[in-house]
Amino acid sequence: MNNGRNLTLLTDMYELTMMQGYFKNAHANVDVIFDMFYRRNPDGNGFSICCGLEQVIDYVENLRFNKDDIDYLSSLGIFDGDFLDYLADFRFTGDIYAIPEGRVMFPKEPIVKVKAPIMQAQLLETAILNIINHQSLIATKAARVVHAAEGDGVMEFGLRRAQGPDAGIYGARAAVIAGCIGTSNVLAGKMFGVPVLGTHAHSWIMSFPDELTAFREYARIYPDQCILLADTYDTLKSGVPNAIKVFTEMREQGIRLKSYGIRLDSGDLAYLSKKAKKMFEDAGFHDVTIAASNDLDENLISSLKLQGATINSWGVGTNLITSKDSPSFGGVYKLSAIQDPETESFIPKIKISENSEKITNPGDKVIYRIYDRDSGKLFADLIALKDESYDENQDLLLFDPVETWKKTLMKAGEYEMEPLLIPVFKDGECVYKDRPSVMELQDICRKDLDRLWDEAKRLVNPHHVHVDLSRKLWDLKQRLLDEYHGI
Repeated sequence: MNNGRNLTLLTDMYELTMMQGYFKNAHANVDVIFDMFYRRNPDGNGFSICCGLEQVIDYVENLRFNKDDIDYLSSLGIFDGDFLDYLADFRFTGDIYAIPEGRVMFPKEPIVKVKAPIMQAQLLETAILNIINHQSLIATKAARVVHAAEGDGVMEFGLRRAQGPDAGIYGARAAVIAGCIGTSNVLAGKMFGVPVLGTHAHSWIMSFPDELTAFREYARIYPDQCILLADTYDTLKSGVPNAIKVFTEMREQGIRLKSYGIRLDSGDLAYLSKKAKKMFEDAGFHDVTIAASNDLDENLISSLKLQGATINSWGVGTNLITSKDSPSFGGVYKLSAIQDPETESFIPKIKISENSEKITNPGDKVIYRIYDRDSGKLFADLIALKDESYDENQDLLLFDPVETWKKTLMKAGEYEMEPLLIPVFKDGECVYKDRPSVMELQDICRKDLDRLWDEAKRLVNPHHVHVDLSRKLWDLKQRLLDEYHGI
């Protein structure tokens, strides 16, 4: 959703210089296949969450060079008139396949596959990487935070610390998809139909003659959603006793307390929450919400849980919206096949590097997700060539593409296979019409995470789900490597 902004020039300069080079070249309109994928999960995580496809669709559907764009490019003095005329009539006419949003994904898998004339496919690179990298990063971070909270509600509170409006808006979207119960970002709430949440700041308390008056006035205005910030002056000597007094007065007035409690934003959160909980229980309030904020992340939440903190609601801001300890996702966009103009068949391409993890998987590929039939849990992902077919009624031999002696034989009837890439654009037209809402994507994400083994969701040293290559793809990769070395 770009709100009417023209994002066509949201690209790197070399995409356009390469496009002009292709335009001047005989193979300007040859079809190619590019894969977007990433090499490592952020935060040392055992998985990532795919996010951002909705914005990629919006970008591609609105990809047009308007007169201002053409005039600006002309002013640079490096683009010829015939190429600029081509850009003036530019439309995307290719195919795009993608992993759906909210789904769990793993390194080396094609997240987005673009099959299009080379100039078109090249132009899409930067924007696709920008959109998918950012939202998948924040969704993955949010999934870690939500997992650490062990079922407590997690609120995304990071707008004021995000790197600009777009990061705050689309970061909030990604966080809710990954399991946050809502966001403080009102514009994100409006744009995506997600819950918006918030209480009050210390300035509310400080603007009144005393803390008790501030609490009473807030409770008068918002009796159904009354979370009081308890640490402006002294949490245990002032904040909590005054909150208890206000809630007692409300109860005596016959006001039904629906959602009530306190928020702690400073101090020793474990100690304060335990003391506050006992004070509330002694006063007869057994279902009180004790919310916490203050530079939280998954590691601090996990630690507070181990310390027996009685916090049951978490507001997470800076460390989530910026993915502070892992601030980039690292997705890349690589050519995997180019069409032979004479035969129209695709010739597989491979990028070779001294760094083994940078060697790409060639050809036109698909992904199959393999589940253990008895447990329903995800066993492995299999990257295969598009023309391969599989039958669940036959045995399936999987092997590690690096340590090839490690093999697993899945017996017929013991496993299920699910194609993971879905068609998004066909001949330039979006064919992915019934797209889920953000809250529906949250449910999709939750169900996908439920199918991961708990060991793969550990915050530290998680089990890494196997991503295997089919034998045919593995053989193709080895053949191209041998050819490069003259073998």
